[in-house]
Amino acid sequence: ENIKKIGYDLKNILLCLKNSHIELRGLGFDVIIAAYILDSAKDDYSLGAIAWDYLKMHIAERLTKEEELDIVSRLKDRLSALIKERNLARLFYEVEMPLIEVLAAMEATGVALDIKFLNRLSDEVGGRLDSLIKKIYSLAGYEFNINSPKQLAQVLFVHLKLKPARKTKTGYSTDESVLRQLKDEHPLPQLLLEYRQLSKLKFTYIDVLPTLVNSNTHRVHTSFNQTATETGRLSSSNPNLQNIPIKTEIGQKIRGAFVPSLAEDFILSADYSQIELRILAHLSGDKNMIEAFRNNQDIHLRTASLLYGIDEKDVDSAMREVAKRVNFGIIYGMSNFGLAKDLGISNDEAQTFIESYFQRYPRVKEFIDACKNQARKEGFVTTILGRRRYIPQINSKNQTLRLFSERQAINAPVQGSCADMIKLAMVNIQRLINQRELKSRMILQVHDELVFEVDRQEKETFFNLVKYEMENVVKLCVPIKVDLKYGKNWLELKPV
Repeated sequence: ENIKKIGYDLKNILLCLKNSHIELRGLGFDVIIAAYILDSAKDDYSLGAIAWDYLKMHIAERLTKEEELDIVSRLKDRLSALIKERNLARLFYEVEMPLIEVLAAMEATGVALDIKFLNRLSDEVGGRLDSLIKKIYSLAGYEFNINSPKQLAQVLFVHLKLKPARKTKTGYSTDESVLRQLKDEHPLPQLLLEYRQLSKLKFTYIDVLPTLVNSNTHRVHTSFNQTATETGRLSSSNPNLQNIPIKTEIGQKIRGAFVPSLAEDFILSADYSQIELRILAHLSGDKNMIEAFRNNQDIHLRTASLLYGIDEKDVDSAMREVAKRVNFGIIYGMSNFGLAKDLGISNDEAQTFIESYFQRYPRVKEFIDACKNQARKEGFVTTILGRRRYIPQINSKNQTLRLFSERQAINAPVQGSCADMIKLAMVNIQRLINQRELKSRMILQVHDELVFEVDRQEKETFFNLVKYEMENVVKLCVPIKVDLKYGKNWLELKPV
C-alpha cells in the first residue's frame, strides 16, 4: 500500500493481476487518467499519443519494457506538474485515481442475470415482430427486405408515393427522423419505427446478454471507461449497460433480468433527483430556483406557474411538461429553434418562453453569459471540482460551430459537476464497503444512478449508508436529494 505504483492503464493491470489472485495496492499515478483530465477532448490516449503530446517523443511500434517504463516515468513528472499548475490535484488524486479501484471491483463483480426471463422476453418480442412484419407487408402491398434502406425507399417513395424528406448520396433517406416526419401521412412509417425499435432491443440486448455470461462467474462483466467522454461521465461497453432504452415498455422490461445472485438478497437503485437543475441553482445562485429547492417544491411545477403567470394549483400536466422541457433545454443551451422543434410550437412562441424563463430566473441568464464569456476568454469552462472542458471552436467564424460550442460551454459545468459528484460518491461508498467488510456490492453506474446488490442482513444499514454518502458528497447551496428504490430485480422496485 505504501509503495505508490505508477503506470499506464492501471485498471487493466489491476484486473489482470486479480485474475491470478494477486491484489495490487497503492495506486499512485496513472498516465492515461492524467492525460484525460488535462484534456478530455482527445481521440487518442495511447501511450504513443500521450508521449508525443507532452514530451514530443515519437515512439517506435515495439518497445522494450524498460523503454516503456522510462516513458511512463518521464510522463509522470511532466503530467503531475501540469495537474498541480491547473489546480486539478483534488480531482485527480481524490476522485479519478481512487475511482480506478472502484471500477475494477465493479467489473470483477459483474451482474447476475435471469436467463429464463430473457428467453421468455425473446419469445414475446419475436412474436410481436412476426405480427409487425405481416402488417408491414400488408400495408406495403408486397413482401420486401425491411432492413434494406434501398428497398424501403422504393416502397415509401415510389410505390406509396410519399414525399421524400431528404436525399443522401445513395438515395432517399429512410432514417428515424424521416419516418417520424412521414408517420402522419401513412400508417406504414409508424409500424417501421416500432419494428426497428423492437429489432434493436431483441438483437442488441435480449438475445445477446445471455451469450455474454461468464462461464466461471455466471455473471455479465461490463467495462467502465474512464477516459471516453468529454464531460467526465463514465461510459460502459462490452456490453453497454448504460444505454438500455428505458423509455419503451420492452426496454424497461429488460431491466427485470438484472437480479441479485441470491434470491433472498436485493437490488438497490440510488438515483440523484433533478441533480442537474440543483447544480444549476448552485452555480447560478438564482434566488427563485434556490428557494424552490430549499422548500422542497416541484421545480417543474414552480417554473410552469412562473412561465404562465398562474398559481401552482392551476398548472395542468401539459403546462408542467412544457416547463420541464424548458428547464432541461436551458441546461443544454437550447435555442428558440430547438425548443420550438421539441415542443411542436412556433419559433416566436419558443422565444417568448425562453425570455419569460430568464425574467423569472435572471441569475441563470447571467450564469449562461458568464460560461460563454469564460470559454471565449480562457478557452475552457470548469466544474465544481475544477474539471476543465476545453471549447476550442467558441470563437469560430462558422456560426454552426460557434453555436454548438456555446451550448457545450453552458452544459459542461453542469453535466461535468454531476459526473464529479457521482464519481466521488462511488469512491466514498466503496471505501466504506471495504473498511466495514460489507457483503453488499456496487454493480452498475448509469448516469445519475448507482445500482447495488444488497445482502439481506445489511439492508437497513446499507440503504442509510448509500443515501448519506450520496447526499453529502459535496456541499451545495440547495439540498441534494437521492431517491432510493429496492426490489428483487432492477425493474420491479419500490421506494425505500
